[in-house]
Amino acid sequence: MSTKHIPEIMAPAGDGNAFLAAVAAGADAVYVGLKHFSARMQAQNFSISELARLASLGRDRGTKTYVAMNTLVKPQDVESAGRLIDRLQKNVKPYALIVQDLAMLTLAKQAGFTGELHLSTLSNVTHPDGLAVARKLGASRVVLPRELNLDEVKLMAEACPKDLDLEIFVHGALCHCVSGRCYWSSYLGGKSGLRGRCVQPCRRLYTTGKDQPERLFSCSDLSLDVLTKPLLDMNRVVAWKIEGRKKGPHYVYYTVKAYQMLRDNPQDGAAKKTAMELLDQALGRPSSHSVFLPQRAFQPVQPKEETSSGRLIGEIRRDQKKLFFEPREQLEPGDLVRVGYEDQPGHRTLPIRRRVPKRGRIDIPFSKKQAGPPVPTGTKVFLVDRREPELMKQIKELERELDFFPAPEPKESTFTPTWPQAAPRKQSKSRARGGARPSTRSESVTLFRQPPTGRTWDRPAYWLERSVLGKVPSKIASRAQWWLPPVIWPGEDKKYRGLIKEAMRKGAREFVLNAPWQVGYFEDRPNATLTAGPFCNVANKLALDVLRGLGFSSAIINPELPFEDLQALSQNPPLPLGFVIKGLWPFGISRFLADSVPFDEAVKSPMNEVAFVRKYGQNNWIFPGWEVDLTKETRTLERLGYKTFVTMLEPWPRNVPRPKRTSEFNWRLKLL
Repeated sequence: MSTKHIPEIMAPAGDGNAFLAAVAAGADAVYVGLKHFSARMQAQNFSISELARLASLGRDRGTKTYVAMNTLVKPQDVESAGRLIDRLQKNVKPYALIVQDLAMLTLAKQAGFTGELHLSTLSNVTHPDGLAVARKLGASRVVLPRELNLDEVKLMAEACPKDLDLEIFVHGALCHCVSGRCYWSSYLGGKSGLRGRCVQPCRRLYTTGKDQPERLFSCSDLSLDVLTKPLLDMNRVVAWKIEGRKKGPHYVYYTVKAYQMLRDNPQDGAAKKTAMELLDQALGRPSSHSVFLPQRAFQPVQPKEETSSGRLIGEIRRDQKKLFFEPREQLEPGDLVRVGYEDQPGHRTLPIRRRVPKRGRIDIPFSKKQAGPPVPTGTKVFLVDRREPELMKQIKELERELDFFPAPEPKESTFTPTWPQAAPRKQSKSRARGGARPSTRSESVTLFRQPPTGRTWDRPAYWLERSVLGKVPSKIASRAQWWLPPVIWPGEDKKYRGLIKEAMRKGAREFVLNAPWQVGYFEDRPNATLTAGPFCNVANKLALDVLRGLGFSSAIINPELPFEDLQALSQNPPLPLGFVIKGLWPFGISRFLADSVPFDEAVKSPMNEVAFVRKYGQNNWIFPGWEVDLTKETRTLERLGYKTFVTMLEPWPRNVPRPKRTSEFNWRLKLL
């Protein structure tokens, strides 16, 4: 008789109180970040000694601790990342690490980490053929994208190798862009989402035409709630994940309790009703099922609806010179309220010091000496966190239990990574996949959406789509690069396998893959030459070495990295390197788009930054209204040894004004 499949409930924790709230709620696992290498650097996060005590308490209570080290690892970060893993192993012994960067897989092995390795949703494992590649690299679990519908989750589960597990988000914030495919915050000022520093430009107000500003890219939260029942039949989906490492203990406790009820009582209508009431108390943003039900997909971007976190409890009013609001429900001491959005004048978070009855009065402190403009009347006020006496009592009791788990004597790390061998300057035909011999000279490549008319001087490259492949003569197909898209969804495996086969029949040999997992399409095609494309987000030599082990013969670095990182990468790299030197690099790639956002039309931010959206296949590409142009740095990169220089051409929309500027991206910045 088979045992019932019981997925674990994974709770987020950004500080000690949230961790203890997860334990109090009976969470099966808690995932946390450290002070470094966490994709939620705005959360308080943990020190090693604090986490060691909490993890010991968790083990005693049956709660696993997972540590997210899921940022991009820059060249100068490799040694410190390895030492941190070593210290975690010695002091904390977490059940698993959650990682984005391929280097972390290597560092964990070198440091002797004994726990599991989970690939973050930032790793962008989005299609079934990639799962076997993830397992080959040592991953125990893959975190699925939040954009998948139920049928696509089934496809991933059916294709999942028997010794690999899947994890799915069931609740929490949705990003507008696909995880690992968002450069918006980075492009506008060096604060990279891949490094946990996103300033959420998608949450801001945007305008199209003469319309009023709206939050055109701000998603409601995801809440699968009662739709989790079908997941119980998918044995490979072993974890239900709640997003929210910047949330307080109140949110953590109530969401964990709600999803426990939904998991443990799938047939009980009363339990479902109670679970929904608990979720309503959790103080998240307004939520939806998003696209999870394929036959009833919901657009998670509703510009005319409220998408702020917390529960709306009032609006700012003015009484002579005083600003105040009257809450729609009773407030308790310790509650936190937020006035307005982050991009609105007078935005702030206020702690409630005393009990305030429903329709009571709370004055908003403001003085002329205070920086910034006053709060406008009509500004909305949200309840964002609570400090309920009963929950705080449970947390205090667990804090007393922590005394039985003293911090271990700190064990420092002397870990030094083993660096990969540099790529040989001249590679024999027997060593290079497909017989390719890397050239000692640099080459220029122009990437087209459609074959150009007339002669081209650079080497041509094309996005691999049937509409393009049919127009390119065999003579040109054989010398061109063929680029796979940055995101391939579960139902598209068959399509791209077929296109690769068709391209190779026309003589195509070199393919640029924009996720490492796309190498799964080439297991039976030894004559193909594989280049890691710029959307692979490679930023260090250990990641390059992993790609070399997968059969890649070169790598194109994306233009997000500043010069100092490109310089460090060029010192004895394991693979020959290229660089995107010019063109329209996207803000991000999304599966969502508000109905009111037109294609190929100017969309403007409050800072008058222009963007436009274009659809290719199932993906919406959000482009800035001005190009990256680093062509004047070509000679500098050539001297460093970079071999390939890519220009990404994108047809300019007729209704978007031509820019008077270009971008150096982060060339002169320190990427945070």
